[in-house]
Amino acid sequence: MSSRGITLEKRGAVAWIMLDAPPGDDVTGADLAAALREACGEASQDDEVRVLVLTGAEGNSWLPASAMGAPPDQADGLGGDRRLDELRLAATVAAVEKPVIAVLGGSVMGRGLELALACDLRLASEEARFGMPQGSLPWDGGTQRLPRVVGQARALELLLTGREVDAQEALEMGLVHRTVPAHRLREAARELAERVAGCAPIALRYAKEAVRSGMDAGLEAGLRLEADLNIILQSTEDRAEGIRSFLERRTPRFQGR
Repeated sequence: MSSRGITLEKRGAVAWIMLDAPPGDDVTGADLAAALREACGEASQDDEVRVLVLTGAEGNSWLPASAMGAPPDQADGLGGDRRLDELRLAATVAAVEKPVIAVLGGSVMGRGLELALACDLRLASEEARFGMPQGSLPWDGGTQRLPRVVGQARALELLLTGREVDAQEALEMGLVHRTVPAHRLREAARELAERVAGCAPIALRYAKEAVRSGMDAGLEAGLRLEADLNIILQSTEDRAEGIRSFLERRTPRFQGR
């Protein structure tokens, strides 16, 4: 699948969603958001896909901020909140139930960073830089997801100063999970994606749901959700396969059932 600014490639159990807007292209924020919704929807509904990888077309960059659309009050007369949801990229990615991996290189700023924050795992090039540029307010979830990832104090410092951080500092503050040399970024992404894809898909979705929902609902509600999901998981064929494979000392063959 290829749409305006988006290419979707399925490679085994991994769906690669690649963002690309050549210099001078007239792709708009609305075009991009619609294409991303279509790609995420297609990958989410494909039972053979177990993990999504979100990256630039060459695997080492994000779209420039100028290609991601202006804030709602400046975007071609969209009328403020009237079509805000139609322009959001991060909300589309955050709604995906399957694990999503962000592959980050170069300059990851503004809405590019907001999009990365909506992913579950973030793999970065050692040359990557991150920041929320001063002079504008994030409107694709940045003020809410950033403190949940790095903590309130660090989030406020980045938001209020506009300071950029390099990959090493991003790793130290938990903004990214791992850094690799730029020339290994695509290979490391493939290895990580295949490792995640080899796990039991139902358990992966439940783990993601438990963590994300529990963070917002509070500890007690989160513990109840965790217990409920564990009970449901006991009845799946994948759990039985996991036990059999352990006893038989072999690699499990999960079917997502």
